[in-house]
Amino acid sequence: MTTAAITSASVEMVELDLFLEALFRRYHYDFRSYSRASLQRRAEVACMRLNCATLSDLQRRLLHEPDVLPEVIDAMTVQVSALFRDPEFYLSLRQDVIPYLRTFPSIKVWVAGCADGEELYSLAILFREEGLFERTVFYATEINRRALAKAETGVYDISRMTEFSQNYQQSGGRSSLSDYYTAGYGRAVFDRTLRSRTVFTEHNLATDQVFSEVHLVSCRNVLIYFDHALQERAIGLFAESLARGGFLGLGAHETLRFSGHAQAFIPFDETQRIWRRSAVQEVHHAR
Repeated sequence: MTTAAITSASVEMVELDLFLEALFRRYHYDFRSYSRASLQRRAEVACMRLNCATLSDLQRRLLHEPDVLPEVIDAMTVQVSALFRDPEFYLSLRQDVIPYLRTFPSIKVWVAGCADGEELYSLAILFREEGLFERTVFYATEINRRALAKAETGVYDISRMTEFSQNYQQSGGRSSLSDYYTAGYGRAVFDRTLRSRTVFTEHNLATDQVFSEVHLVSCRNVLIYFDHALQERAIGLFAESLARGGFLGLGAHETLRFSGHAQAFIPFDETQRIWRRSAVQEVHHAR
C-alpha cells in the first residue's frame, strides 16, 4: 500500500471516529463499540443517501441539521430479518423450551434488537399456538425509531409471504400463516391482536440497562455487529435480566463460548444457539 493510500485510510478512520463521537455527544446514539468494518459500510450508505461526499460532510450536516438524524440512524442500523428465520431455532423453542416456560404462571419475553418486527411476530404466533400468549408480556426493543414504528404496524410486503410461510411450516407451525394476516394492495397486515401483549420501546444495548426477571431473551443476529467489549456488555445485560432457569437465544453465528459471562449460562441447544440461565448468583454488572 502506498503512502498516499495509507494516509487516505487513516483520514477515513479519523473521520469515522469524529462522526461517531458527534452522533453520540449530540444525540446520545452510541455506535462507538460496533464492529469497525460494519460501521464503515453503514456510514458509506448514510453518505450516499444524504448525498455527502465525505463523512466530514455528513458530520457537519448531522450537527447542524437535526432533521437528517432519522435517515442516518436508518442507514447505520441493519434491518435484515424474516418471519421464523432459521426455522430450526423456532422448532427447538416449540418442542424443547416451551415445556419449561409452561411452568411459569406469567412469562416475560425480551426481543432485543427487534428490527422491523419479524422476530416479534414469529414469537407471538408461536406462543399463541402453544397456549402461552395470554400470560406473556413481550418487550420489543430497538435503537432505530423508524424500525420500531414499522414493527408496531405489523405491515410487510406481500411478496415476502411465500418465504415467511415456508419458514413457518418448517418451524412446526400448526396452521397456515395466512390465518394471521390480511392481504391487500400489495401488503400483508398482521392481526393487531398479535401485538396486544407487546411493549414497544427504544433501547440501546450500548448504554441502557436491564429488564428484570425475563424468562426468554431473543437477540438474534445483533451481536455480530458489535466489537468484543460491546458483546460482553450485551451478554451481561441478558444474564442480569434473565430469571434463573430462563433462556437466551442468539443468532446462527453467535456464541457464548468465549464470553466472560459464560459461567452464568448452561448450554441447552447449542446447535440452535440456545442457552439457559444457571443458578449462579453473581453476574458481573454491565457498565
